[in-house]
Amino acid sequence: MPVKIVTDSGADLPDQLAKELGITVVPIYVRFGEEVYRDRVSISEDEFYERLTHDPVHPSTTQPGPQDFLEAYQKLSADADGIVSIHISGKLSGTCNSALMARDMLETGCPVEVIDSETLTMSLGLIVIAAAEMAKAGESMDKIVEWVKQAIPKTYLFALLDTLEYLKKGGRIGKVKALLGAVLSVKPVLTMKEGELVPAGQARTRAKGIDKLFDFVENAGNIQDLAIVYNTTPDEAQNLAERLGSVFNTEKIRMARLGPGLGVHGGPGAIIASFRKA
Repeated sequence: MPVKIVTDSGADLPDQLAKELGITVVPIYVRFGEEVYRDRVSISEDEFYERLTHDPVHPSTTQPGPQDFLEAYQKLSADADGIVSIHISGKLSGTCNSALMARDMLETGCPVEVIDSETLTMSLGLIVIAAAEMAKAGESMDKIVEWVKQAIPKTYLFALLDTLEYLKKGGRIGKVKALLGAVLSVKPVLTMKEGELVPAGQARTRAKGIDKLFDFVENAGNIQDLAIVYNTTPDEAQNLAERLGSVFNTEKIRMARLGPGLGVHGGPGAIIASFRKA
């Protein structure tokens, strides 16, 4: 029997791709006041960003509970040799803890390995995709787990945000707080370090910020997988992908949309370059 791959909606995997690869995605919860939605299940990206920019109530997020993961594990364990469950950074979300609790509650005897990716959005997604392709090719659970753990420190993320206000409101500002005193017109560029968001620079204009994303990718070298993530500016994302054709085969660049679970904190206008090196 094959190994099954599980992740959470913080991976921002395109739905069709997750289905094709047999990846189980456990959704994050998004709350507008008393209204609670499941990321991409009961609220779409378009609906969410419309409300984010117009609703007077600022949304919040909650990680999936242990029961959410337990139900997924129970369903998959019926015809799996093992389950590899890979999730967004434990320093930014309690999702990994919920998965670990569910693993300990599972009574089917199916082995479950829970892995903290120390990253998020398609940086996590690229790891999950490769793990799912390995599982589909019949690789063992041990080999998949070993590969994932080796891939984590080789996977990078650079994000251009339009503002830090949403990170601040969501309580995820962390080490990025140092940028809050910058001139309002400055656009922050962030990256991940040891599971936390940290400053990677800033740009005077949005166009220069996108240039910085291009430079980070161009100078990385030896890129194996590359994704561009956007939420409200698809044309900018497509233009960046086309520019990156000089660095990486444009046809192989994965395009994804930042979902509600992370969009709460990133705010509109976010654009992200995620890549994995050999």
